[in-house]
Amino acid sequence: MSLIILAQDLMLVANVGALEPTDFSYSSLFMRADIVVKVVMIGLALASIWSWAIIIDKGINFHLLKKRADNFEETFWSGRTLDELSEGLKGDVRDPMARVFTAAMREWNESRTAGIFTDSEIAGARERVDRVMGLIVNRELTKAERGMTVLATIGSASVFIGLFGTVWGIMNSFRAIALTQNTNLAVVAPGIAEALFATALGLVAAIPATVFYNKYTSDLDRYAGRLDGYTDELSAILSRKIGKAK
Repeated sequence: MSLIILAQDLMLVANVGALEPTDFSYSSLFMRADIVVKVVMIGLALASIWSWAIIIDKGINFHLLKKRADNFEETFWSGRTLDELSEGLKGDVRDPMARVFTAAMREWNESRTAGIFTDSEIAGARERVDRVMGLIVNRELTKAERGMTVLATIGSASVFIGLFGTVWGIMNSFRAIALTQNTNLAVVAPGIAEALFATALGLVAAIPATVFYNKYTSDLDRYAGRLDGYTDELSAILSRKIGKAK
């Protein structure tokens, strides 16, 4: 272990003398950094790219969900009968609301075909329709939530990972001072700059992930409320039809 530490110390001294201390470009900061700080920087850069990929994907998905929900609700309340809507939706169930409607109508048609004669059969049919719609809603919301955990993790962890790189870089700066017995700014500045660069990368990864996580959480809550509201309306409509089918 002592040999490893000695080798790292020798590398620090070599780096101080080999690299231009006044070169503070991003590439130079990365190349001059300790291997641990480099790993932190690479990890934060990858996390930022991953979070932006999720951000763009979720933005497109939520836009499509809203647009398709608007179109389906316009069609649903156009005055057509449920059977006509069900027939027209065959092969086109890309929207979660359409999938809820199709599953509910399928269960209703099966109950109607089997026959509904008693109060217990009516109650059972209503319960089955509600259960089927609930399962579809939960499944669709689970799909819509994909990637949210990653955004939350990147938003909360990136700052601390960047802080770890900062602390490690500052430790290297103090070790360089101790080895060279020189407190000149040219000795201290590179290590401090590398450390602050790690912090900056942590913030670059964390801030967008946190902002869009909060936005998409709000969008998801609104959509879940909209989907639940539609499910309640459809349940009430089918409940009346089931009662009349006795």
